[in-house]
Amino acid sequence: MLLNKFSQFLLVGWLSNTLAETVVHDDHFTPDHVLRVAVAPVISGCEMRDNVVVNGTSPGPAIHLLPGARTWIRVYNDIPDQNLTMHWHGLSQRFAPFSDGTLAASQWPIPPGHFFDYEIATELGDAGSYFYHSHVGLQALSCTGPLIVEDCGSSPYAYDDERILLFQDYFQQKNQDMVEGLTSVPYTWMGETRGIFLNGKGVALGMAATEGPGGEANGFFGSRRYSGSGAVNGSPDSWDGVLGDDQIQPSAECTLPVIDVEPGKTYRFRFIGATGLSLLSMGFEDHPILVVIQVDGGEYNSAVPVDRIQLGGGQRFDVILQTKTVEELGDKATYFLQFETRDRPETYRGYGVLRYNVNSPVPPAPVVPVLALPARVNDWLEYTLQPLDPSNDPCPTPEEVTRRVTLLAEEKQDPITGRLAWHLAHMTWTDESRDKPVLVDIYERGQPAIPDYEAAVANFGWDPANRLFAARKDEVLEIVIQNTGSQFSGAAGIVETHPFHAHGARYYDIGGGPGLYDADANNAKLAALNYKPIKRDTTMMYRYGDGRVAPGAPAGWRAWRMRMSHPGVWMVHCHVLGHMIMGMESLWVVGDAEDIITIPLPASENYFTYGGSVYGSEVRAPAVYHYFDCCTNKCVDARASNCTN
Repeated sequence: MLLNKFSQFLLVGWLSNTLAETVVHDDHFTPDHVLRVAVAPVISGCEMRDNVVVNGTSPGPAIHLLPGARTWIRVYNDIPDQNLTMHWHGLSQRFAPFSDGTLAASQWPIPPGHFFDYEIATELGDAGSYFYHSHVGLQALSCTGPLIVEDCGSSPYAYDDERILLFQDYFQQKNQDMVEGLTSVPYTWMGETRGIFLNGKGVALGMAATEGPGGEANGFFGSRRYSGSGAVNGSPDSWDGVLGDDQIQPSAECTLPVIDVEPGKTYRFRFIGATGLSLLSMGFEDHPILVVIQVDGGEYNSAVPVDRIQLGGGQRFDVILQTKTVEELGDKATYFLQFETRDRPETYRGYGVLRYNVNSPVPPAPVVPVLALPARVNDWLEYTLQPLDPSNDPCPTPEEVTRRVTLLAEEKQDPITGRLAWHLAHMTWTDESRDKPVLVDIYERGQPAIPDYEAAVANFGWDPANRLFAARKDEVLEIVIQNTGSQFSGAAGIVETHPFHAHGARYYDIGGGPGLYDADANNAKLAALNYKPIKRDTTMMYRYGDGRVAPGAPAGWRAWRMRMSHPGVWMVHCHVLGHMIMGMESLWVVGDAEDIITIPLPASENYFTYGGSVYGSEVRAPAVYHYFDCCTNKCVDARASNCTN
């Protein structure tokens, strides 16, 4: 319904005060960043594909934000026949209402030929690595880019420089063909990944990388820092068709991706999992010590040394890497980064190059793997990551939990329609489940649009009248995602691995394990380990054993504790894009209408219709509600002196 709507068209409390006014974004208004999304033929994986690109490339530019400040990001939809939204993955719902970028939840999509101005407010504690991506169909496979919230002052971990490593899946098929296969009867799976890209560069199956020349590498370097008056050069990051310093440089050469470093330095590597399917395991040749300092942004964790990184779709890991000295290098100038997919029927192995001399040629992939990465993934960093400051907003105790909601994950076929779907808590949800975004419905109808809490408690957590999960403001939930064996005859008993992501607020990950969740046993384990969980937004529900159980049988779990402190409409879903299209999503409403409705009439009416006055175009300036005070900057007060609305 919402996906086809274009054809019909031809966080209170962040600040003590808000502007509370509607402003026309005409020529006097300049956004801080501009993203233009289009479809273009590009060379991907050494072959040609029509990709959804951002400012001309995939991934798009790295956006750097200040913590504790308001930012406007303008997103243009230059795709002539598709809708678009943009989600700011991991930044919770600390935005103006209607800015979370979720199609069926928070906003109408951006129609073709239009743009939408997203108002984002960060907190001082948001410093970390994030990314942005479309939340429509399979666009996020290529419509994505890094989003970095800088530290307010120095990081608790010292380093000389940083690099961004963003990973993507590559499919040769057209997005729409894959969507049709996933939603058709009979069903056709989208297939396995044809390649893994690092910063937009990689080698597809059946292709071979050649030796590349020396010179500047293709990738993000992370050395671009936000100044107090805007971008590094003091001007907004508006795009004029020329690639900026924070954007990858497209290349037709079939060579491996490169990460350039200098000897004897300490680097912060920001690993970003923008994959739409793959769980990755990776490590650096002859660099066995990586120190994990932050996961999923937000809060720093106590340093944890590891020899490899595992990265699921939606996850981010920030690590410290100490490069070799000139003496240790000798005559060697390049080392391989080896990455492999896990928990899929077929394994893809790819490589990047860690290069110490920019003039050194880029080697082709090795004939023999340089690392023996373990096949087992389900015990990596489990019950290990703990906050650097355990006194800061600690995890709720078992006694504080008000109720438990179990999201039973099932793959099964509808006996009437024959359609194969994923279910959570006996319900399937897709972007086509409603003909109007839930947040818009709440603004229009008020409390009658809110799910009935008691009805939801009696029905697996969701109200059968509107299929929305209900939560009271400030209650503490324990959310358990319970995996099961497939009930589809074509994959009977097969167990899938799922990265689960929550919008709205970060949660405390209290662990995972095989079989059926046992709260008493897990609480005892947490106590015995004296484990203090860290806040996350995307964690893995693994498969265990040989990946097969009886159809419908328990097959592993992941558990969270969550303070429902952010009223609004937000999602919990698997971040495998194909599973989302097949219904592995849930929509949650936190609070009552009076908690959620924070933009008064008539200003909020601009958001009520598809293509309404809040959406701009070449012939119309949008009328946008300014929710946050632009002159409040919690980190750099100097910027406020030059701030205009």
